[in-house]
Amino acid sequence: MAALADHAKPGPWGPATHRYGPFFGIREDGRLLAMAGQRILVPGMAEVSGVATWEDCRGRGLARALIGHVMRQMTARGETPFLHSYADNAGAIGLYESLGFRIRREVHVLVIAK
Repeated sequence: MAALADHAKPGPWGPATHRYGPFFGIREDGRLLAMAGQRILVPGMAEVSGVATWEDCRGRGLARALIGHVMRQMTARGETPFLHSYADNAGAIGLYESLGFRIRREVHVLVIAK
């Protein structure tokens, strides 16, 4: 999962991210091709998180299937799914919009490190 996240850059991913909520993946011949899960929970809402697919596996509908699975679980619990995306990730944004997500707000983040 960490290698896939490092490759696809779905957003902040740390050593314990996969423990923040349920994550699901699609494997082929033992290789994790794509994943998606849940991370942040706020009253009535849940974050679709860690959506990632290896570049050579994109275009097969894997992320769409995984996001759909995660969203169905959330809505069955009465939660509204939400997610974040980097502004320059046009492919992901297009997929998210095709699934009914809409841009609600742009957030600018400045990271300052020692």
